[in-house]
Parts: sequence; structure tokens; C-alpha cells
Amino acid sequence: MTGTWLPPEQYVKTIANATSYAALYFTDTAGRPVQLRAVGDAGTWQWPGGNMDHGETPWECAVRECFEETGISFAGPQKLLAVHFIARGAAWPLNKFGVVFDGGHLTDAQIARVTLDPAEHTELRVHTLGEWQQIMHPDGFARLRAADTARRTGTVAYLER
Repeated sequence: MTGTWLPPEQYVKTIANATSYAALYFTDTAGRPVQLRAVGDAGTWQWPGGNMDHGETPWECAVRECFEETGISFAGPQKLLAVHFIARGAAWPLNKFGVVFDGGHLTDAQIARVTLDPAEHTELRVHTLGEWQQIMHPDGFARLRAADTARRTGTVAYLER
């Protein structure tokens, strides 16, 4: 810091930039996580969510992405489960922040009515945490476990990767 004040449009060029995403975490009525298989990487399982658009809040992003990817019109409540930071690296040129909200429990009928966007996801699965651990990448499973723990304990998780 030089002690020289810079106008915001100049100052932001001197600090780290980041992209952001938001998602909704759902379980079935038995508390088993509901996840979607990503098209681009068949080994990636994720929740309805995606990158925020310009002018969009994290909540607006999570609700929009959920509807686009599953057909579920989610109205709330707005309950934060996790904040996720991913440092830039070879796979992505900027830092990334994620916000994960609690989507609540889906009934079997609601799960059966999910309409996946075939450009984004190939299937929906419901498994116990133990079953998910066997099929997920460790980083993805750590995020899943943290969100599940946050929901069960009434806390908010913070993750770094």
C-alpha cells in the first residue's frame, strides 16, 4: 500500500479478481444427498447451481440455476450452508467463491419430476454419504460432507481448496 488513493476503477485492477457461483443443496426425505452428474466431466457430481451473471445476487443465481438445470422453482427460505473458496490454478485462471444454500428435502415425487438440462447434466442420483464417498472425487466429497454437516448442525461451513 502506497498511501495513494485510487479511484475504484483503477484500484480494482490492483487486487485479486474472482468469479463466483451459487448452488442449492437438496436431500431426499431420508436425508440422502441428491446430486447431478456433469456433462463435461462424467466423474463430477454436483448440486443445481452455476456461475453468477452480472448484477445477480448469490441467491438469485442459485434459484435461477436450479430452475434451469432441474425445473424446480425454489422459493426459499434463504438459508446459507457453506462458503467455498477455490484458488486459481491451471484449470481456472481466477480465484472462485461459491455460496451454497439449503434447498431442503425433496419427496420421491419431486425427484421423479426433475427435468435435467441435457447440455449440463446426464443423470440424477440419490445416495447416502458413505455411497457418495465411494464414487466422488475427494474434493467434491469434502464439499458435500461439509454442506451436509452444516445442515445437520445448524452451522455454516467454510471450505478452501
